[in-house]
Amino acid sequence: MELLPRDRRVLSPGAVHVPDWLDVARQRELVEACRGWASEGPGMRAATLPNGGRMTVRMVCLGWHWIPYRYSRTRDDQDGSPAIPFPAWLGDLGRAAVRDAYGDPLLTYEPDVALVNHYGDDARMGLHRDAEEKAPDPVVSLSLGAPCVFRFGNTESRGRPWTDVELRSGDLIVFGGESRRAYHGVPGLLPHTAADLADIGLGRGRLNITLRVSGLG
Repeated sequence: MELLPRDRRVLSPGAVHVPDWLDVARQRELVEACRGWASEGPGMRAATLPNGGRMTVRMVCLGWHWIPYRYSRTRDDQDGSPAIPFPAWLGDLGRAAVRDAYGDPLLTYEPDVALVNHYGDDARMGLHRDAEEKAPDPVVSLSLGAPCVFRFGNTESRGRPWTDVELRSGDLIVFGGESRRAYHGVPGLLPHTAADLADIGLGRGRLNITLRVSGLG
């Protein structure tokens, strides 16, 4: 597996990787926020797929529940719990991310849903598309904690061509435009120690926060 050098780069039209976008202090704030969200209601859970399998990542949702493969205001497949409200400050962070990634300080971006995924040491995410949203706005992805391989593919299939990128804590990925429906996934975490996570206050694993515009009103 060949990983790209860790430079700011365009992965494909509309898809940008910005290494070290979040400083350590902001990463700590986000880890604490994730810990708070995970403590609300039923907390983080592994989603059950339509085929009966369970995802290896655990998830908590803000704004809308993502239930494979749809959105709902309540967890109508389990206990009926409402989604945690989407905080305005997280929308501000998403807007700053899009503007920085695309180099346009006037771009508008109004995310109303966030998926917070926790990856344990053996967790992975298969190649998939974020296709449940009705709006064409970009996806913002923020990485916290353990490094991983992020596989960014094409818009036609789960097969090649794809690009493997090393994501570390604080990295930003934004993908929209021609790449909005690109397949992407995480084959696995990269080697790390508990000491690598200590500065941001994360005990183990990786947190990924993805912001989206649902277009659902």
